[in-house]
Amino acid sequence: MSSTRQLKYAGLIKKDLSELFQRDTRHWFGKAFITITDVEVSPDLSFAKIFLSLMMVDDEPAFLELIKSKKSEIRKALGLKIGKQVRVVPDLNFYLDDTQENAQKIEDLLSGLHIPPAPEEDESED
Repeated sequence: MSSTRQLKYAGLIKKDLSELFQRDTRHWFGKAFITITDVEVSPDLSFAKIFLSLMMVDDEPAFLELIKSKKSEIRKALGLKIGKQVRVVPDLNFYLDDTQENAQKIEDLLSGLHIPPAPEEDESED
């Protein structure tokens, strides 16, 4: 369970990192479309897990490694944006968000099931 402080901090990081990825890092990542789907912050606010959804990317794991290689530059740019609002800029850890893929797998499994309709019961009164 996250505290109110963690949730506010995560929201701030999500908003500012989203702007950063959309505007300021095009020279690193080209035409890739990076969406931040979730941010989880540790209780001491020193670590942040950033979950990303990538579009217009051929090799997602390799692209994630590129993002991880730019982690210090991204953290510095984030610090310039939020530095006056927070004491510590957290260490950023990036992960691919596979929620959409998992949802699609479940949807495929459910659509592949053949479930016969339940027999109608006679509702006669006794």
